[in-house]
This record gives sequence, structure tokens and C-alpha cells, in this order.
Amino acid sequence: MQVIRFSDLVAQGQVACKRVFIRADLNVPQDDAGHITEDTRIRASIPCIEMALNAGAAVMVTSHLGRPTEGEFKPEDSLAPVAKRMGELMGREIPVLANWTEGVTVAPGQLVMLENCRVNKGEKKNNEELAKKMAALCDIFVHDAFGTAHRAEASTYGIAQFAPVACAGPLLAAEMDAISKALLAPKRPLVAIVAGSKVSTKLTILKSLADNVDQLIVGGGIANTFMLAAGLKIGKSLAEPDLLAEATAVIEAMKARGAAVPIPTDVVTAKTFAADAPATIKAATDVADDDLILDIGPQTAQALAEQLKKAGTIVWNGPVGVFEFPAFENGTKVIAHAIAESSAFSIAGGGDTLAAIAKYGIEKQVGYISTGGGAFLEVLEGKTLPAFEILGKRAAD
Repeated sequence: MQVIRFSDLVAQGQVACKRVFIRADLNVPQDDAGHITEDTRIRASIPCIEMALNAGAAVMVTSHLGRPTEGEFKPEDSLAPVAKRMGELMGREIPVLANWTEGVTVAPGQLVMLENCRVNKGEKKNNEELAKKMAALCDIFVHDAFGTAHRAEASTYGIAQFAPVACAGPLLAAEMDAISKALLAPKRPLVAIVAGSKVSTKLTILKSLADNVDQLIVGGGIANTFMLAAGLKIGKSLAEPDLLAEATAVIEAMKARGAAVPIPTDVVTAKTFAADAPATIKAATDVADDDLILDIGPQTAQALAEQLKKAGTIVWNGPVGVFEFPAFENGTKVIAHAIAESSAFSIAGGGDTLAAIAKYGIEKQVGYISTGGGAFLEVLEGKTLPAFEILGKRAAD
């Protein structure tokens, strides 16, 4: 998809003395005292802001934080702690402006943070009047918040409709490039790993991928439902028996294309769901009625690892077992290391996936780590994200 890139505007000298409005994703976790506990999103947003400042722009940045009630600002909704942390990282004071929709005073070379955009009435419903007020504040709108790209809100979509110029920031552009590389023009074989507790939450993703991928690896509760569909017993494991027809349809759709959904040949079971529950490795055909399947077995993990090492492209969403419990982490660990060792281009997304990547220290070996949970899943479903759609339209204007 063709979009205007902010980096190109900077390279063409079109940013100096312009008013630049950056929609970032600064929605960071905080403790009860309001202290930021993890600042990855702040750090990731700084390159775009510095790019604008270095080009001589007057820079405004905003984000949502938490779940505020529109029209009712509370102290805990404030971006002040974010501005303070960003200021420490950038070595400058960053003023935070409230009630900014009526006008903002900012000079070239200056940076201001506009208070939590979700406090503005009409933000979530993409109110046109609000969007036009936001657009009137700037010469250039920069969308750099992939985590919100699946939402059509005033500060993500409406402003892009009405701003004189609307473009993709470096973070958003990198996501678009990685997604295109993995899904639109993948190097084959294309292997997708989709895992999680429920088929129902990822059914549309599974159906969409079944039309495109060469291998669809399922894990977690999703794998249990597929095992049931394949005629295997799963004891008292988490599954969705009412979705067997859908699971079977995915298996048949893959088979019709000469592709496959590998069904585990061995599993790791326990009698209770607990970190200290004794783990038993057994053949997938030997699962007892009182067993819980909490991981794929070593034989299955090894077979999947071999496939991943031969892949051209890997899409990873979800750990294949209860990797938080040491006795049931082997499947996810083996798959994580196989992805790290593969020469394939890999893209990974989703909170649990990111936690597994961090646990096994393979951040540098994954081709691209997506920062947007919901947005990443919607892309896997084959949906066009509102942010991509409006930026594409504006580029074509």
C-alpha cells in the first residue's frame, strides 16, 4: 500500500517550520502510585519526535493512556508521568498542555505533549467536529501508533482525513513493511503459528491463514480442539467441542491446497493446572480421561522445529503451551529457538508471544516484533486497518 512516509517528507525538506502533530502510542503500564513500570513504548516513540525536531518543526505529540471517561479528566489520566520520563530520555523539559483542542502555541524546535487524547469528548466515536479541530492545529499529521491502527478514532482517523498532509511515522511504516513482507509477498514456505486458549477468538484468523499459508501450527487450547477434530481424546483439557466443524473445515481447506495443520503426536500432561503439578510425557493417543494437556511433547516440538528451520517466512502469534510453568515450557522454548535459528523472515506479535521472546532472549533473532496486539491480530484476519486505509487514501489525493 502506498502511503506518504514522514521520513520522506523530512528528506525532501518539507518539514522545517511546519506544525507537526504526532499521534504516538504512549500507553505505558503504571503502578498504583502512578510510576511507569515499563517504558518501551516511550523509547520507541522518540525517534519520530526527534526526526521532526531535528528537521526544525514545531512538534505536538499526544497519546491515549489507560481508559479515561470522555469529558471527565482525572489526575490519574494525565500524560504528565509520560512527559517526565520522555523528557529524561531526551534531555529536555516537555510541557503538558490540557484543553488543547482550541489551540496550541508551539514554536519551531519546541516540543509539547498534548494531554490524554481519549479525555476529549467524541474521540472514540471519531466525532467530525473534534477531528477537524485537531487537524486545524497542524500542517502535517503523523500517525506513529500501530497499536491503535485498528481503531477509527478522532486522533487516529478523523485528523488524518482533514489535516493538510497525513503520513506514516517510522514505527507505523516499519509495521506496514513487515506485514507486507510476511503476508502479501512472502518467501515460501510460509509457516504460521497460531496458539492460545480458544479457537473462537482466533477462528477468523485461522480461516484467513488457511487460504494462504503452507503450514499452520496450532498450539494451546486451540491445538486441543484440533486434536478432538482429528479423533483424539484430550481428557479434561481446555477445548471448544462446539467448534469441531470449524476446526475440521480449516484442516480440510489446508489439505485441499496440499498444505497441513500438524496434529501433535505426543503431549505433556498433568492432573491439575499448577506450576508444581507433576508433568507426564505421553503419546497423543494415550491421553487419560483425567489428564490436562499443558504442552506439546518433545517429539512434536522437534518435528515442528525442523519445519520452522526450513521455512521462508514465519508468522508467530501465541505460545504453544503453558510456558509460564517450567515443567510445561519446553514446546514454546524449542519453537522460539527454532525461529531464532531459522533463516526465514519472522514476524511475531501478541502479548504472550512477546513475553516468550523476552523469556528466551531471542529479540535480536526475530525479524520483526509487532507492538500492536489487537492491530496485529486484525491484520492476520485479513482486515485492512483503518489507519492504513485513510493514509492510503490521502496519499492518493
